[in-house]
Amino acid sequence: MIFSATIILYDNWGGTMVDAKLYTLLAVVEYNNYTRAAEHLSLTQPAVTQHIQQLEREFNCKLLNRSANIIKPTDIGELVIRYARRSIALYETLHKSILDNQHNMRRLTVGVTHTAESNAVAEVLGRFSARNPGTIITIITDTINNLYGMLKNYELDLAVVEGKVQDEGINSVLLDTDSLVLVVSNNHPLAKRSMVTISELKSQPLILRRPSSGTRNLFTAHLESQNISIDEFNLILEVDNIATIKDLIRRDIGVSVLSRSVCLDELKKKKITVLPIENLSMIREINIIYHSDFEHIDILQTLIKEYNKTVKFYAS
Repeated sequence: MIFSATIILYDNWGGTMVDAKLYTLLAVVEYNNYTRAAEHLSLTQPAVTQHIQQLEREFNCKLLNRSANIIKPTDIGELVIRYARRSIALYETLHKSILDNQHNMRRLTVGVTHTAESNAVAEVLGRFSARNPGTIITIITDTINNLYGMLKNYELDLAVVEGKVQDEGINSVLLDTDSLVLVVSNNHPLAKRSMVTISELKSQPLILRRPSSGTRNLFTAHLESQNISIDEFNLILEVDNIATIKDLIRRDIGVSVLSRSVCLDELKKKKITVLPIENLSMIREINIIYHSDFEHIDILQTLIKEYNKTVKFYAS
């Protein structure tokens, strides 16, 4: 299907270059409710309904299906929503870039996974911003898949993720390599060991990241490669916050499988113990990913140098 509707308006920066109906569409999807979307946009509910109907006439297709209290986008609706987000993000990026240029400022939005947020990455970004006056960095934490989607839509300038992204329009540079390890308290009986077996781990009260996390998926994938199910373990808690997991470990509530990079500070201060799991070599890359038209390659080089210095500090 070829869309012929014109969806760009020009408003001399006083309003927006993006058709207001696209903002309405996104609000309806976000709030799953026409009335709440209208309140958010300071519109009447009939005006919101009219915006959606006008979009459907312009694109000559149904965008949303309403059933009971659920509003679900059609397949074409999902496509329009994706491009609407991209259009809005591009406009906002353009607007901010012009303002930043006028005020000699540089603004970056960086996406990080929960693992990256808990290791040296956030510290490195903070140091970079502090040492470069006029630089403002916004950090957004989310899952790898969500960060990739935001990067594709130009809602992010950079993202720091575990693993690789296969996309011709996205470049990547290796920041570090990392490994998953068993993390226990210093008082735990396993703390004096050089490694632990899978059989021994099965008997331990296990605290894991949620199934949506890259760490959990990597651990599960390595188990499955040896025909072992996560159901064979004594899983007692699923926690998304890494700081909470480490705190629970220190209190001897359980043990966990985490990225070694998120334990650097605690290891330097001798607050926890990490050890490898026999026959599970869970190594992965940490990459910075960015669009091929990203203009500030110098920033990447500086961030990598700063990261290497920071990691050496924790390793010493």
